[in-house]
Amino acid sequence: MSNQMLRRNVVIIGSGPAGLTAAIYSARANLKPLLIDAPTDAEKHTVPGGQLMITTEVENYPGFAEGIQGPELMADFRKQAERFGTEFLETWIERVELQERPFTLHTRDQVIQTETLIIASGASAKWLGIPGEAKVPNGLGGHGVSACATCDGPLPGFRNKALVVVGGGDTAMEEATFLTRYASRVFVVHRRDKLRASKIMQEKAFRNPKLEFIWDTDVKEILGNSADGVTGVRLHNLKTSEGRVFPCSGVFIAIGHKPNSDLFKGQLEMDEVGYIKTSGHSTATNIPGVFASGDVQDSVYRQAVTAAGTGCMAALDAERFLDHLPVMMPSGDEVTMEGEHVTPDHQAIITPDGHMVPNKVECATPGE
Repeated sequence: MSNQMLRRNVVIIGSGPAGLTAAIYSARANLKPLLIDAPTDAEKHTVPGGQLMITTEVENYPGFAEGIQGPELMADFRKQAERFGTEFLETWIERVELQERPFTLHTRDQVIQTETLIIASGASAKWLGIPGEAKVPNGLGGHGVSACATCDGPLPGFRNKALVVVGGGDTAMEEATFLTRYASRVFVVHRRDKLRASKIMQEKAFRNPKLEFIWDTDVKEILGNSADGVTGVRLHNLKTSEGRVFPCSGVFIAIGHKPNSDLFKGQLEMDEVGYIKTSGHSTATNIPGVFASGDVQDSVYRQAVTAAGTGCMAALDAERFLDHLPVMMPSGDEVTMEGEHVTPDHQAIITPDGHMVPNKVECATPGE
């Protein structure tokens, strides 16, 4: 039996803050977006709603003076998108074809064609894969275990407590330094005898009197219970093979993030890690009509509010593109839906067949 064929003007991949904000804006513009989100999968660490679904209290999202639970915030995002007519589809996308428009997305049961595509598939924190790390109730994730110090560090449960940060790169040093604002002491556990972080980040960390380093050591297990949360970690010294239980009240995994961009490799331009490259002045990728927003293209800020902001940008870029207006590309020129290129200096338009047309307003003859 052949797959169901769907045709849309806007398809959004991802249901975190970026994807749902893009849905709100494009639905209000009467573009009738289809949002595709990944099913819940414990092994792949996916859940509709993105990383905020595994976060407890969110205190830094504007508009919530008393804070809000991560899952509650994402439920409100989704209700708002539904209110304006967003269509939702929960499925895995098996492959995409972006060589020509309409773009084609293949799932197990559908073939979806779309005039514009907004990629908001996010990034996933890298985890250790050890006992106690999984999300509650299978572990202590969200109850003392986190992968975002900026998100969770200021929470009351971590204040004036001994905390552990796992990692040795710039991310780990940033997280550890940030946590010293709230913790009584922060212990960085690293499996080597020197850091991988940049020199400036190392020097900053070594100067911090509230930071202490545990070298040549792996974290083998995160200990705790549902009532108290994290109570400690089981450590293993790689040189002496000695094991010990180290008491702490929180564990922050800081071994990096991986953008969820594998589906688009070989078709979209990415950096060496896999973050999708976009124009500095828009969310346009190297393929006209394909836009990227949120953590899949942001390796720097990785916050819910910045993701939502770029989701708004992507929706506006897609709307503009569908209105046959030019959108700025990473290359510096601008491209319309018909394939016309506006040169970076705006002095000329290059038509799809290669003809160059002046892009200057002709001055009227005096007296006319």
